[in-house]
Amino acid sequence: MVIDVSHNQPVPNWEELQQFAQQNTTAKWILRKDQSPGTATISSYLERLNPGEKASVLLYRDTHAWCPFCEKVWLALEEKQIPFEVELINLADKPQWYKDMVPTGLVPAVKIEGELVYESKDILLALEQKFDSFPLLPREPQERSVALDMIEYFDSNGLIRSGYKFLANSQFNSQQNTEITPEEKEAQLLNFQTTFETNLDQLEETLGQYPGVYFMKEFSLVDIMYIPSLRRLAANLPVFRRYSIYNNDRFPRINQWLMVIDQREAYQRVKPNARTNNLVMESIFRLQPIYEGKSKPQAEFASLEKDYRMEAAGRLSSNYQTVVADILKNSGIKAWVTQDSLPKIESVIDLYLRRLVYYLIEGSLTFSPRSVDPKTEQQNEVKEKVTAAAAIGAIALAFLRNRVCVPRDMSAKAAVAFQTAIDTMLSCIY
Repeated sequence: MVIDVSHNQPVPNWEELQQFAQQNTTAKWILRKDQSPGTATISSYLERLNPGEKASVLLYRDTHAWCPFCEKVWLALEEKQIPFEVELINLADKPQWYKDMVPTGLVPAVKIEGELVYESKDILLALEQKFDSFPLLPREPQERSVALDMIEYFDSNGLIRSGYKFLANSQFNSQQNTEITPEEKEAQLLNFQTTFETNLDQLEETLGQYPGVYFMKEFSLVDIMYIPSLRRLAANLPVFRRYSIYNNDRFPRINQWLMVIDQREAYQRVKPNARTNNLVMESIFRLQPIYEGKSKPQAEFASLEKDYRMEAAGRLSSNYQTVVADILKNSGIKAWVTQDSLPKIESVIDLYLRRLVYYLIEGSLTFSPRSVDPKTEQQNEVKEKVTAAAAIGAIALAFLRNRVCVPRDMSAKAAVAFQTAIDTMLSCIY
């Protein structure tokens, strides 16, 4: 295979791309050299600290940002605008020092001015007690008491548990699957659905107790208790159970609440996207999609907010070496090329990734499809070269499009910009 790495116009180098992108986004992240993931989102408010001042909160959360309990604490920190540092914990191989420090061995945990607090509910209440900025509990004593009761009730009301029973059906118990008939299994699933819907009816009623769209008069810790798990169920049930909470006329208040939460600025930084939720369910519970549905149309690239395009560009350009290595290792490219051609393959991947970042920054492509008249051998040779490079670029881009994990790799809106740009490039390649 002959590979041509030429291009229609020069593309800036990685250093130039990274510098420009980072200067034009408000998103903050750190590099984690020789670690997975290669970058990690950090507090939006660390820059408020004085030179040499350390954040008073250290958050221990899961490496891949899948954990809904970690999301609660992360969201509260962002809502309260508390500068905090992050220590990522690999749940598949927890360090001994963490297991020695936290009795449960679970995430999240925090240190507030050096004092350890664990269990997400206890952390939320401790943050509220310690930091009075942007309060997330009502100040009026009676309403505060109501909110605290609702927070306690979250663990016992059965809503989330019934939702996951419906989602996973009897797959929680593989032995049970061998002991019941398909008819019995279907009846069991219907029973799980009925229980879940009854709990949703109760939630719908609870949301109507106060004016406005939130559980209390204003956004509070009660909302934070519910949103991570309920959003995950709303994303997964259509794919794995053909059941939708979204646009369901039975739950108008829940739908309004979900919509308003989704628009909160702090939530943009911590929320996963539906695809990440689906992949996590497939990975953890070994569920198989039974309904793919139609993908939502991607937004027009020009309409995407510059800040999120720059975030996507910055995250990739600051971590490009790890990304190139991941593509080479896991995309399947190595299976059909020789070892001697790998350096050229790598240079093609590098080029297409820089083109992607440049497109995110400038909104214009650095290449266009070439029209080749196959009448001469020389022109046929050019076409072969372009096709080989394009095939490698397309594989790399398509792999990367589906590899993005939100919010581990970037925020949800940055991921939309990232995947929209890749879709446009793929449509130009073929």
